[in-house]
Amino acid sequence: MLAFTVVLGLYAGIWAQFFPTEFYASFPGFGLHWIDVDGPYNEHLIRDVGSFYLALTAVSVLAIVHRSALPGRVAGVAWAVFGILHFGYHLVHLEGSALDVIGNIISLGLSAVLGLLLVLPPRRPEARITPDQLL
Repeated sequence: MLAFTVVLGLYAGIWAQFFPTEFYASFPGFGLHWIDVDGPYNEHLIRDVGSFYLALTAVSVLAIVHRSALPGRVAGVAWAVFGILHFGYHLVHLEGSALDVIGNIISLGLSAVLGLLLVLPPRRPEARITPDQLL
């Protein structure tokens, strides 16, 4: 799940940070338009979005490298807070074609759920009793 957040963060973050005009005009790609239908272009705001996604990506990469539950859960909290608030905004500001609206709801809903899943405690393997422990 953390690797997926890295891919998601790099996709949006690099595009918004380094190609803000293109991000504004054509995000998420594939002929869809989720940003330019919501108001005039603001380079500062678009680059802030890119910076934020790249910061979340850095937290996820750190959690992957650390290989323990706590950093992964911290990354999950960050992604969940962002994901829930981001989803909430778009849920009440649906813009664009029916395909744009459906894509927004599904992708942002999944992003929020992904953050929540990362917050959950890790599953512990059940203790197994070996035959020699019975003796």
